Amino acid sequence: MRTFLRSIFAFLLLASVALWAADRQAGTWKLNPAKSKGTADHPVAKSITVTITDQEGGIVLDAVGEDGKGGPIKVHYSAKFDGKDYPVTGAADYDTVSLKRIDADTMESTNKKNGQVVTTIRSVVSKDGKTRTSTWSGKDSKGTSENWISVFDKQ
Repeated sequence: MRTFLRSIFAFLLLASVALWAADRQAGTWKLNPAKSKGTADHPVAKSITVTITDQEGGIVLDAVGEDGKGGPIKVHYSAKFDGKDYPVTGAADYDTVSLKRIDADTMESTNKKNGQVVTTIRSVVSKDGKTRTSTWSGKDSKGTSENWISVFDKQ
């Protein structure tokens, strides 16, 4: 009986550690256009589904959908939270991303085109884990700084 109880305790301990270590950004997130806020140069997308898979030290991100102007979205990258640049496929505006972990709920992505920063994104998962809010910072077509917000619901 003691061996059985020890086995159960060890299993519960390992399961809780695995759940605690899971990245809160991971999962499938669907854009909520009604809660999102765009700008003239960066209108709210018509649809986006973002799938984030936890990997050792980072994430794999896939985003598919339709942008606010009717164009296709199909972005992919695999990156670590080490501040180094990693290649991005499918994005017209940027070709690399670097990631930083701010805290358990927050990550920051820096997108670059030809080595120059074009946007930064701060993504925060709500305390209940049901919402992910990404605040984008970049420039409009006149070079003026602007922010836009994408709100996602966990699927």
